[in-house]
Amino acid sequence: MSMLSSFATFMHEGGSLMYYISVVFLLGIGVCIERLIRYSQYNVNASAFMNEIQKLILAHKIKEAIQYCSGTTALLPRVIKSALKRSNQGMEQIQNAIDAGALEVIPLVEKRMHWVSLTANISTLLGLLGTIFGLIDSFKAVEVADPSKKAEILSSGISVAMNTTALGLISAIILMVVHAWLISNSEKIISDIDQYAVKTLDTLGTLKISNDMKIDD
Repeated sequence: MSMLSSFATFMHEGGSLMYYISVVFLLGIGVCIERLIRYSQYNVNASAFMNEIQKLILAHKIKEAIQYCSGTTALLPRVIKSALKRSNQGMEQIQNAIDAGALEVIPLVEKRMHWVSLTANISTLLGLLGTIFGLIDSFKAVEVADPSKKAEILSSGISVAMNTTALGLISAIILMVVHAWLISNSEKIISDIDQYAVKTLDTLGTLKISNDMKIDD
């Protein structure tokens, strides 16, 4: 209860901007939570998934491989599935399918990420704005306030300046740390798509070479 009381006092002494900073912070955290949920859906154990796909391709079980890709909401299987559907066509068509699949899913990974960095920047700027307002109030107290109330007004202005700056920086630091962590997750998903799409293309190429050799024999 004492912590809640201290926080309530901290918010009250910081003035109305404290609540604007809090709203911006909660919006940023909301986007972070939404991205975290999405990334848990988009991600997959890429190496284990690819091992199974390669086994099915080399065993000439393309339909089974397509079905295996359909059993998940992850993004990598969606791209691989596009390639497998073109497996009976030329390598250029397979590459085009991979490129089209990647262009479709990568924006889903990067979606709304700019809002997290934006809310971090806005939190910082609102904190600095609160500092300016607090200093203005403090200068007014020195210049025109009644001598008996100068100390009280000066203290209030300093509280606004310090509290808004502190809350703005705390909000921005938290959002920036979470943003960096989310970026690392999104980069891993995109890297897996790039890496294993190429491996799929190479595996399908190996399969075609094997088939051509059988026909020549």
